[in-house]
Amino acid sequence: MSQTIYVPVYSHIYHHNRQEVFNLAVTLSIRNTDLTNPMIITSVRYYDSEGRLVKQYLERPIQLDALASTDFFVNRNDTSGGLGANFIVEWVAQTEMSEPIVEAIMIGTDFQQGISFISPGRVIKNQSSNQRSLSQ
Repeated sequence: MSQTIYVPVYSHIYHHNRQEVFNLAVTLSIRNTDLTNPMIITSVRYYDSEGRLVKQYLERPIQLDALASTDFFVNRNDTSGGLGANFIVEWVAQTEMSEPIVEAIMIGTDFQQGISFISPGRVIKNQSSNQRSLSQ
C-alpha cells in the first residue's frame, strides 16, 4: 500500500485589503492512525507557489510505528514558499492499513492578534498491493 498526499500550506496571508502580509509558521503533521501496523515515510518535499522544490526534508525514509506521529516545521520568517506553497508526502506500508492523517497547521501572532488554521492533505495518488501485483 502506498500514497502520495498533497498538502496546501500558506507561508503568509494578506490582510487589511491585501496591503499587508501576515507571516505564518507552518507545522506539517503526519500521524499513523493504524492500531497495529507501521508505515514508512519515503519523502517529504516542500514546494513554492511556482511549483519549484524549496526543500527536501528527508535524507532517508523514516518509520512511523502504530499510532506514532512526526512533524516538519517551516519557520515564520521563511517566506520562500509563498501563498501557494505545498508539501508532497509519500508513504508506503507492507500491508493494507488505515490511512494516516496528514495536515498542516499554520499559526501567526503579531501584537495582540493571532491567527491559526489547519489545511488537510489530499491523496493525489493511491496504490494498493493488488494494483502493484497486477502491474508487475
